[in-house]
Order: sequence, then structure tokens, then C-alpha cells
Amino acid sequence: MVKSCKRIGIIGGTGYTGVELLRLLLPRDDVEVVFVSSRGAAGTRLDAHFPSLRGFTDLEFEGPDAVGDAGCDIIFFATPNGTAMRQAPALLESGARIIDLSADFRIKDVDVWAEWYGETHLCPELVKEAVYGLPELNRAAIADARLVACPGCYPTAVQLGFLPLVEAGLVRLDSLIADAKSGVSGAGRGASVPMLLAESSDNFRAYGAAGHRHLPEIEQGLAHIAGAPVELTFIPHLLPIIRGIQSSLYAELTPAGREADLQAVFESRFREEAFVDVLPAGSHPETRTVRGANMVRLAVYRPQQRNRVVVFSVEDNLVKGAAGQAVQNMNLLLGLDETQGLLVPPLLP
Repeated sequence: MVKSCKRIGIIGGTGYTGVELLRLLLPRDDVEVVFVSSRGAAGTRLDAHFPSLRGFTDLEFEGPDAVGDAGCDIIFFATPNGTAMRQAPALLESGARIIDLSADFRIKDVDVWAEWYGETHLCPELVKEAVYGLPELNRAAIADARLVACPGCYPTAVQLGFLPLVEAGLVRLDSLIADAKSGVSGAGRGASVPMLLAESSDNFRAYGAAGHRHLPEIEQGLAHIAGAPVELTFIPHLLPIIRGIQSSLYAELTPAGREADLQAVFESRFREEAFVDVLPAGSHPETRTVRGANMVRLAVYRPQQRNRVVVFSVEDNLVKGAAGQAVQNMNLLLGLDETQGLLVPPLLP
């Protein structure tokens, strides 16, 4: 157990994942947020930018370089890709443990990372060390890690949906399809024309069909689970909602898969998982049933008892897809109950 209140820092506190971390962490009495950074807002109060935090904190934003003086036990990076790898080596050397919500340490092949993220990785030795922060897969390794690479929102929804099937050898590894849809908050808080209300409302569109940077992360994770290469077709879409991801996942069943009770396979695999809910047979999960909660809800089908399996997966992209999962990882790092501060019902309506 943790003997004293641990000091928490957040680098990149003005984005959606940063403020979501604050929403989850500030009410707790077992950790204390002592540092939040923003280059553009340094010297101004957090609640001046986020009135929803009034009464929960008196902190001011600081420049990110000041984090070394804050004495943090855990530091979250809620920053654009390419930032964490520049600061992580010195912070780890100081004794802090890091949970990175960006993609800097997720992909183990740094040449593949460079291809998708457009620059050379600056600390490949830390990529080797980093533990992929999907607790349902890497719980024991996360607890002992110095550096946790928190999964992306799409990769969380897709990997958890395919996990029982791939793990048990029930689907052909060259047949995987993920048809995934996300709310506009998945694009971040930066201003852009496609995210304007008049552009995204009453509209629905695919993007990244030629290749999306979450693809190598998902294929890497599924290949690790399978112990063999996988081939995934991944097509993301933009939904005219603020929060939420809905993924429809398809695969061809193997002979073993055609003999299996798929509902029982999913229920057995996730029975002990607090944040994965396998719905009763015949259910269709909805994004509103996970809004604001650290939860993935799954449903599995074998339409017309043919040779294809369909899995529906929903999550809140800012919670289980980002900040909530990061806090789940923090709990494991600190030896706390994994569910601490995260067992809250979804928001409805």
C-alpha cells in the first residue's frame, strides 16, 4: 500500500485529455496534483481556463521545464506526439515514473514509428523499456514499470474487442476488419475547420482509409497476443458527437471458432475485469452507456451462424481511451486498487 500521498504532475494540461486527467485526479485524497504545465497559459490559474474545476484547485499553469523542481512521483504526458521523448530521459533519471498518453513509446519498431509520425525517435532505448499500458493484457508488467505507454483510443477499443478471439485462436489472423467511429474530441482541442460545429454536425465521414497511424499500434498488439503476424483493415470515421467510440469488428472463424460458444469465451476472458463489460447475448452497446466512465462494453455475434464473427465495442475515447486508462495504470504503479477513483457510473443523458 502507498504510505503517503503521492505527488502528481501533468505535462500538457490544456487539452481534452489533460483536463480529463484533472477531473479524475483532483477529487482524490490519496494523490495530489502539484504541477500542471502549459506553455501558452503559464502563470494563469487552471480554473480560469476550465471553470468546471473551480473549487477543486488553486493551481496555476507552469512552463513544462519547471516540472523537475516539483518533486513528482508520477508524471503524465498529455502532449502532442514527439514531446514526451524529449523530456522523458531526464525525468526518469530524476526518479519520477512516467505515463505517456501520446504515441511516443507505443510502437516497438522505431523505424515504423518514424514512418508514421514523421521524425526520428530520440530515445529508442526507452522504447524497448516502455510497457504497453493495456491492463487487461499487461497488468503485472505495468506495476513494475518506470515508463508506461498508454494505448490510443482506437487501439484500446479494437484490441479488447478482438482479444478473446485472437488469444484463443478462434479467427483467421489475415481476416481482421475494424470499422471504427469516434466523436470529435478524439481530434484534440486545437482549432481546425473540419471540427467546427457547422462542418461536423449532421455529418458522417470516413478518413485515413489509405492508412491511419493507429494501425501499426493495433497490429503490433494483436500480433503479440496471437504470437504471429496479423493483417488488419482499419477504417476510422468521424461521428457528429463529442465523446465516444463505436467499433464494429469482423473476422473469419477458424474451425475451432466455429465450434466455440463465443458468448462464453468472452464472458470467461473478461469475468475478472472491472472495466470490460460483456453484454448479454443479443445486445447492441451504445456510446452513451460509457460516457464519462472508464469502461469498454462488448457484444459478440455470429450472424446467421455463418463463418464470420462480429464484435461491437464501445468506450469513451477520453476516459478508457485515454485519461481513465492512464489513471488505471497509475493505480497499478502505486500499488493501489486498480479501480480507485474510477468506479463511477456513466453520464446519462
